[in-house]
Amino acid sequence: MQVVMPQLGETVAEGTVTAWRKKVGEHVEAGEPLFDVSTDKVETEVPAPASGVLSAILVSEGTTVKVGVTLATIGEPAPAQSGAPAEERLSPVVRKLLAEHGLKPGDVAGTGAEGRITRRDVLDHLDRNKPAAAAADERLPLNPVRKRTAEQTTAAWRSIPHVLQAVEVDFQAVESARGGLTWLPFVAHAVCEAIASFPHVNASLDGDALVVHRRINLGIAVDLGEGGLIVPVVKDAGVKSLPDLAREIRALAESARARKLRPDDVTGGTYTITNNGRFGTLLTAAIILPPQVAILSLDGVVKKPVAKGDSVVVHPVGVLAQSFDHRALDGAYSAAFLRRLKEILEGKDWTAALGGG
Repeated sequence: MQVVMPQLGETVAEGTVTAWRKKVGEHVEAGEPLFDVSTDKVETEVPAPASGVLSAILVSEGTTVKVGVTLATIGEPAPAQSGAPAEERLSPVVRKLLAEHGLKPGDVAGTGAEGRITRRDVLDHLDRNKPAAAAADERLPLNPVRKRTAEQTTAAWRSIPHVLQAVEVDFQAVESARGGLTWLPFVAHAVCEAIASFPHVNASLDGDALVVHRRINLGIAVDLGEGGLIVPVVKDAGVKSLPDLAREIRALAESARARKLRPDDVTGGTYTITNNGRFGTLLTAAIILPPQVAILSLDGVVKKPVAKGDSVVVHPVGVLAQSFDHRALDGAYSAAFLRRLKEILEGKDWTAALGGG
């Protein structure tokens, strides 16, 4: 008989075992108090659902589990063998082993004198019938980077009215020029050019005021794997050539992964880009980093059919998604910025831009 965590109320989903009234191997009667449970609503004792021997306790005191989880097992009392009580034919060690593992004497073949069950018999039986081991849960404390990210994103999500807009971009012009570079520096350069026409996306909220920044300090989100996420900042990105921008983005990313960033490398950002494209994502609704008012996600760029006049060609196409703070920007302004960004990426002479430094 399995003893499970009972449902102690319609809205109660879990409970904490605070005390066991019986020990493994002890006899229990149906209705007799077996263990105590505490929930966020009640603290009560729970009776045994059946009579028998408490064969095993699977959840220790102080552990919180969901309703329906098995806490213990109750087995039938061991039957007498050869006219003698089972207690007389089994050693205390064997009795304890059988009780701990929910076994009856009849489950184990004895090899001792007159067929008595020995400790080795029980251990051999357990070894032969050992279930496949389940992987244990691993508890991983949050590292400082992950804890800080959790704090910032939680506060941002609660306080900022996020709105998401996205545009599909034909990256053929970039593809024709980029060589071994990734898409990211081209998007970063285009963002800086588009901000010149729509400066309010490069701003911060300060109380009841919108502070529009003249410098464009681009935050570039860098994945640290299990170490979390960090956002180093390319200072004055708006006045850098495309090659210089590409070099600095790469250098900051390498420093971030080598844990060599300086404090100044992660401060002063005015607009942020997060690049999930290498994982093949379609669209990401990124969380804004306050006091900034917008963040752009570059997602996967894949080959797709594109209509060109009356013909169809296959070009690399990707989605750029911007989350913006509706307190600072309206949808029309953000959409116009994205349209300008798309125009730049699709229409700029990127070969010439790469020759700029």
